[in-house]
Amino acid sequence: MSFDVNQTKTYSQSLEDVKTAALGAIDGLEGKVLKQSENHIEAKFDKKILGKVLGDRTQIEIDLSAANGESQVDVTVYPLDPVGRKLMFGARKGVSQTVMTWFWAHLEHRLK
Repeated sequence: MSFDVNQTKTYSQSLEDVKTAALGAIDGLEGKVLKQSENHIEAKFDKKILGKVLGDRTQIEIDLSAANGESQVDVTVYPLDPVGRKLMFGARKGVSQTVMTWFWAHLEHRLK
Protein backbone atom coordinates (compact mmCIF):
# COMPACT_ATOMS: atom_id res chain seq x y z
CA MET A 1 0.00 0.00 0.00
CA SER A 2 1.40 3.35 -1.03
CA PHE A 3 1.01 6.39 1.18
CA ASP A 4 1.69 8.75 -1.75
CA VAL A 5 -0.99 11.21 -2.79
CA ASN A 6 -0.79 12.53 -6.38
CA GLN A 7 -2.89 15.33 -7.85
CA THR A 8 -2.73 17.62 -10.87
CA LYS A 9 -4.42 20.96 -11.40
CA THR A 10 -4.31 23.51 -14.19
CA TYR A 11 -4.41 27.30 -13.79
CA SER A 12 -4.78 30.16 -16.24
CA GLN A 13 -2.01 32.21 -14.59
CA SER A 14 1.57 32.29 -15.87
CA LEU A 15 4.08 29.67 -14.81
CA GLU A 16 6.07 32.27 -12.87
CA ASP A 17 2.98 33.41 -10.93
CA VAL A 18 2.07 29.81 -10.10
CA LYS A 19 5.63 29.05 -8.96
CA THR A 20 5.64 32.15 -6.74
CA ALA A 21 2.27 31.11 -5.28
CA ALA A 22 3.54 27.56 -4.68
CA LEU A 23 6.60 28.84 -2.81
CA GLY A 24 4.33 31.15 -0.81
CA ALA A 25 2.03 28.23 0.02
CA ILE A 26 4.98 26.18 1.28
CA ASP A 27 6.14 29.10 3.42
CA GLY A 28 2.59 29.71 4.67
CA LEU A 29 2.39 26.09 5.80
CA GLU A 30 5.71 26.41 7.64
CA GLY A 31 7.52 24.14 5.17
CA LYS A 32 11.20 24.13 4.31
CA VAL A 33 12.27 24.16 0.65
CA LEU A 34 14.86 21.44 0.03
CA LYS A 35 15.43 21.79 -3.73
CA GLN A 36 14.28 24.29 -6.27
CA SER A 37 14.87 24.49 -10.01
CA GLU A 38 13.04 26.24 -12.81
CA ASN A 39 10.14 23.77 -12.94
CA HIS A 40 10.55 21.62 -9.83
CA ILE A 41 10.22 22.26 -6.10
CA GLU A 42 10.79 19.86 -3.20
CA ALA A 43 9.93 20.79 0.37
CA LYS A 44 9.32 19.07 3.67
CA PHE A 45 6.93 19.71 6.50
CA ASP A 46 7.26 18.88 10.18
CA LYS A 47 4.72 16.81 12.13
CA LYS A 48 3.08 20.04 13.27
CA ILE A 49 1.67 22.47 10.70
CA LEU A 50 -0.04 25.70 11.73
CA GLY A 51 -0.39 24.44 15.30
CA LYS A 52 -2.07 21.16 14.30
CA VAL A 53 -0.20 17.95 15.05
CA LEU A 54 -0.55 15.61 12.07
CA GLY A 55 1.63 12.79 13.36
CA ASP A 56 3.98 12.33 10.38
CA ARG A 57 6.56 14.45 8.66
CA THR A 58 5.80 14.85 4.95
CA GLN A 59 7.56 15.79 1.76
CA ILE A 60 5.99 17.52 -1.21
CA GLU A 61 7.30 17.40 -4.78
CA ILE A 62 5.89 19.90 -7.25
CA ASP A 63 6.42 19.80 -11.01
CA LEU A 64 5.37 22.83 -13.04
CA SER A 65 4.73 22.95 -16.77
CA ALA A 66 3.12 25.35 -19.21
CA ALA A 67 1.09 24.60 -22.33
CA ASN A 68 -1.53 26.49 -24.34
CA GLY A 69 -1.32 29.56 -22.10
CA GLU A 70 -2.04 27.55 -18.94
CA SER A 71 0.13 26.31 -16.11
CA GLN A 72 -0.09 22.74 -14.91
CA VAL A 73 0.90 21.78 -11.37
CA ASP A 74 1.64 18.12 -10.58
CA VAL A 75 1.99 17.47 -6.85
CA THR A 76 3.05 14.39 -4.92
CA VAL A 77 2.96 14.26 -1.11
CA TYR A 78 4.31 11.36 0.96
CA PRO A 79 5.26 10.71 4.61
CA LEU A 80 8.85 10.70 5.88
CA ASP A 81 10.53 8.81 8.68
CA PRO A 82 12.45 10.75 11.38
CA VAL A 83 15.66 10.56 9.31
CA GLY A 84 13.97 12.04 6.23
CA ARG A 85 13.53 8.89 4.16
CA LYS A 86 10.28 7.98 2.42
CA LEU A 87 8.06 6.06 4.85
CA MET A 88 7.01 2.74 3.34
CA PHE A 89 4.92 1.39 6.26
CA GLY A 90 3.42 2.57 9.53
CA ALA A 91 2.26 5.98 8.31
CA ARG A 92 -0.83 7.55 9.79
CA LYS A 93 -3.86 7.53 7.55
CA GLY A 94 -4.84 10.82 5.93
CA VAL A 95 -1.74 12.88 6.75
CA SER A 96 -0.52 13.17 3.15
CA GLN A 97 -4.03 14.01 1.93
CA THR A 98 -4.39 16.71 4.60
CA VAL A 99 -1.11 18.33 3.55
CA MET A 100 -2.19 18.14 -0.09
CA THR A 101 -5.55 19.79 0.66
CA TRP A 102 -3.91 22.57 2.67
CA PHE A 103 -1.31 23.14 -0.07
CA TRP A 104 -3.98 23.60 -2.78
CA ALA A 105 -5.95 25.96 -0.53
CA HIS A 106 -2.89 28.13 0.13
CA LEU A 107 -1.80 28.06 -3.53
CA GLU A 108 -5.23 29.05 -4.83
CA HIS A 109 -5.58 31.80 -2.22
CA ARG A 110 -2.32 33.33 -3.49
CA LEU A 111 -3.42 33.11 -7.13
CA LYS A 112 -6.62 35.18 -6.64
